[in-house]
This record gives sequence, C-alpha cells and structure tokens, in this order.
Amino acid sequence: MELWPAIDLRGGRCVRLLQGDYDRETVFGEDPVAMARAFVEAGAKRLHIVDLDGAKAGAPVQAELVGRMVAATGVPCQLGGGVRSRDTAAAYLAAGVGRVIIGSLAIEEPEAFTSLVAEFPHRVVLGLDARDGRVAVRGWLETSGALAVEIAARHAHLPLAAIVYTDIATDGMLSGPNLPALREMIAATPLPVIASGGIAGADDIRRVAEIGAAGCIVGKALYAGAVTLPAALAAAGE
Repeated sequence: MELWPAIDLRGGRCVRLLQGDYDRETVFGEDPVAMARAFVEAGAKRLHIVDLDGAKAGAPVQAELVGRMVAATGVPCQLGGGVRSRDTAAAYLAAGVGRVIIGSLAIEEPEAFTSLVAEFPHRVVLGLDARDGRVAVRGWLETSGALAVEIAARHAHLPLAAIVYTDIATDGMLSGPNLPALREMIAATPLPVIASGGIAGADDIRRVAEIGAAGCIVGKALYAGAVTLPAALAAAGE
C-alpha cells in the first residue's frame, strides 16, 4: 500500500485542522519546503499536499510555494485545494505536480470534470470528503446531498488515477479511521482508493492496508509523534 505523508498549507506554514475546521488549527512548521525535504530524507516516496487557503478561496493561493516544494523533493506529489478549473489543473501539472485532486468540480460541474479527466488521463484524483457519508465541497464549508459511494460509482468508468476518500469526522482527531465507511467505498468502485482521516498509529495503517486500500494519507500522527515515518512505511508494506 502506498503511504502518503501529508503537508497542509495555510498562510505559508504547515498546519493541521481538526475535522476540517479552519478555527481549530495547529501550526507544525514554518517552512513547508524544509518539511517536505525532511519527509523525503526519512524515506517518503511521495507527498500529499493541500492548499487549505486555495480550498477556501476556490482558486490557488499557495501555488508558488507548492512549486518550490515539488522542485525541492524530486518525488511524485499530489495536490488538492482550490483546483476547480481546467486551467488551474493544467498549470499545476505543467509545474511538476504529479496529479491533482479535484472534488467540488466533480459535484458541481460534472461535464467539465469529465472533460478534464479525459484531457489528463491518470493524472486526476477524485477527492471525496464525506461528512456522515455525504460529500462536503468548497473546502468542506458546505455539505452536498450527494452520497460519497454513489459519486464514486458514477465515475468508475473514467481514467482517474485514484479516489482520495476522507472521513471528515475523524480527520486530525487521532481517533482511528472509519473502517466501515472505507470498506463501503472500496466496494463501490474498481478504482484505487486512498484512505484519509483518523490514522493514530502503525496499527491503523496496517488495518487500512488489510481491507484493501491502495494508499493511506498520514498527517497529524506523524507531526504529533504518534508514529515515525519509517514505522508508517513499514506498516504500509513499503
């Protein structure tokens, strides 16, 4: 299983939010480029980067910083947050981002999303962030009526790179992942599913791998010292 260390950006710093709440933020580093390098030096083979400012604004805010992080590490990076147009996706991909994560556009403009995936096959990840099973959009500030598993099934025919499935209730809480919801998502689609939210240690990573996830995003557990990156990589089988 692929292990994705997470770096969330806000105001040029590395932060983590509790359950996606912008008012419950913890700063874990002032230099995201140095943080990215440190992860790679510790063995990370890839990075998961989120522009939280961009997610809230609906357009890239930390693009210049993301570009420096990608250039400094030399490993594949996936980027989410504020990617809501074809031009934004194309700009990030041209700047060296390996693949872009898109959520709101898929819900609000499905035809535009389908066209984008066709133009950039296997370089777009469908981001499904769920609150009580229903997809949240616009930086998690709004919850749609769409069920995450139904959206996943609806897009199964597209040449997507993967689905990132985040359980908002557990995100940043170190409370353990929502395994029943993750199982349901994996069963709903033939696409690779990357799990996000709630990882509290190596045992959680092993459980996520055992139920068939293709990848696992780990953020707060690494920053809080609940698991080291080498131990996380070993638990994922990397």
